Amino acid sequence: MTRVLLIAGTPPQPAVLQASLEKFRAAGATVELAGLFAPDDIAPDLGLAGVRSLTEAAAERGRPFVKRAAQLSAPRRTWAWAERDRQVRGWGRRAHVLVALDATAVYTVWRLARWNRRAHAVFGVAPALRAVEERRERPVRHALRDVSRAVPSPVAAARSTRQAARRVAGGALRRASSPAVMRTALGARSWRGVVAAPGVPDRLRAELARRVSLSMAEGGRRAGATMVLHDAARRTAGRVLRAELLAEAARADLARGHDDAALRRSAYEEALTVADHRYARGDATGAAASLSSALTLAFPRAVHFDALTSPLATDPAGYLAPFRASTAFRAMTAPRGRTSPAAPVPAGRPLRLLVTTYSNTNFLHPIRERYADHPGVEIRFLDMKDDETLRPLARGAQRMMEYRLGGRPAFGDQAEEVLRPHLDWADTVFVDWCTNAAALFTLVDPGTTRIVVRLHSYEAFTLWPHLVDLDRVDDLVFVGDHLRDLVADCLPRLREPGAPAPHVIANAMDLGRFRREKSGGDARFTLGLIGAGVVAKDPRWALEVLRLLREHDERYRLVVIGGGLDRKASAAARAYDDLLQRDLAGLEPTGAVRLLGRTEDVPAALTGVGVILSSSVRESFHCGLVEGAASGALPVVRDWPFFAGKEHGARTLFPADWVVGSPREAADRVLALTATEEKWREATADAAEHALTTWDWSVISPEFDRLLLGD
Repeated sequence: MTRVLLIAGTPPQPAVLQASLEKFRAAGATVELAGLFAPDDIAPDLGLAGVRSLTEAAAERGRPFVKRAAQLSAPRRTWAWAERDRQVRGWGRRAHVLVALDATAVYTVWRLARWNRRAHAVFGVAPALRAVEERRERPVRHALRDVSRAVPSPVAAARSTRQAARRVAGGALRRASSPAVMRTALGARSWRGVVAAPGVPDRLRAELARRVSLSMAEGGRRAGATMVLHDAARRTAGRVLRAELLAEAARADLARGHDDAALRRSAYEEALTVADHRYARGDATGAAASLSSALTLAFPRAVHFDALTSPLATDPAGYLAPFRASTAFRAMTAPRGRTSPAAPVPAGRPLRLLVTTYSNTNFLHPIRERYADHPGVEIRFLDMKDDETLRPLARGAQRMMEYRLGGRPAFGDQAEEVLRPHLDWADTVFVDWCTNAAALFTLVDPGTTRIVVRLHSYEAFTLWPHLVDLDRVDDLVFVGDHLRDLVADCLPRLREPGAPAPHVIANAMDLGRFRREKSGGDARFTLGLIGAGVVAKDPRWALEVLRLLREHDERYRLVVIGGGLDRKASAAARAYDDLLQRDLAGLEPTGAVRLLGRTEDVPAALTGVGVILSSSVRESFHCGLVEGAASGALPVVRDWPFFAGKEHGARTLFPADWVVGSPREAADRVLALTATEEKWREATADAAEHALTTWDWSVISPEFDRLLLGD
């Protein structure tokens, strides 16, 4: 009797399968079926001699195998599952006819046929039926053919032997370097020695290091996971592979909530070296990839946003020195110029003003409202995130780098095509936030259109200002002198002739709406903190102030307005939040701390707050503090550590008596000015008057008129 093996790369249609089986049985064949289908997809009464679901069998092998196979093309995935299934291999060796029911199964049938050379290998039921008929009509011929082809092809046998050896070796390696082994001191130490052994080829060393690092991380030795990659990098001769391993080591270090600054610096220095070599030989794509790696290693969130210090704030020139020495980075940031200077404000018609950003519109509402009603302005608004064409362009930091290095001309053409209508319409483009929107707008020549960019604080600690062509920016607006100083230290071009005109203009705030009567008799003893959703706000500093106050009087309490920390942001953020939650656990149950969460009515929330804190390590301006002061709360401002001791900072932005250098000084200020109702009322009235006459939108808006309209 003829044995037929059907291979299905997709679930076969029941009616077609049933009709085919009836034809095979009529021809005297027994049929077995294997493929990528669920067991329930095949009816049990079809009369098949055997059914094997490769989907079910693969699941039995475990998730790692399924994940690896999922990365293969559909035909190779079918073979990967069939090759490792003993039952299917046995059927394949015994079959007289191997049948691919669909295109996805053809590769598997071809591979099985190299082992079983006696069998007919066909695609489709009709050729299979002809093969069965031929074997029945010429039995002697096929018996002799079967004897002559009883041995697999030499190529198939050799390949199978190599693959089996690799599987055995790979399995042994996985078991020997498993997380369970890495949990032991002996296992971890032994594998570190293997990775660092002399004479190991670079590629093999890298493969071993990555496998061992992963197992160490899964086994709880996260520091060891970093060290083994670093060890491998130091013993790797190839420049590109060494840079990759150093980058992986630095990222593994950050992922565990730690920052080895020397390791991370060596990683981005090595990436810059690779970028320079690639740029020198005209490889713009490779150079951009290496520059992107270097910049992301220099500006990780965990280092600048989820920490209480920043090496960039401490020593901008020293921190960025490797970039300034890089030929590829200098080429990428070189000014491209413009064909024409910006035209003056038009006479005889309204100024056409395009206000644009990418997603964050928090500080634009008063500006848009003012100029929407201004007779001398015609305004349009563009949020790049909402534009289906602009959004993917704005997200392409590495593609921007490649274009500026002389590659990917189509990217520049697309940016030109999409942005040119906006530039042709506008007299002035106001870009809020010096991030991807500013980088994309300066990727093209603005012509006579004036480009104004506003930088807050966040951007200074990212790669984005380095991707902005400053020669295509006419005016650069800062919200504080301290930010202007820091950014100028990071971007020396700002201190050179022809740089954008700098302006310092406070954020637009409607402070009048915060003037409300304080409610309740305990407002004088209620501290408020607006916003504690990022580590830079350092709410633990505020809790320390509260502890000191409660040592004198337990009526003092703290209200936190806004959401909590995002624990998913980084391991460093989680580590800070763990400490914060421990602090809160001792205070919140007693009523000393109240977490209000997010609210749409901040003025109402502030009616019960008599002291407003700025506990941050850095701020661009801290609108929440000023809003609190305008509401009649006593302002207490930490001397923001990122800028403390420098020419400009919190002490130059706010009245000197508002600013304190420590929690002890903060507590002393609060105790002195809340000692009596009269003292508190007098101090808060003075603070509110200062806030309203200095930073209210009615005071600040003429500065925007002068900036945009020349009034």
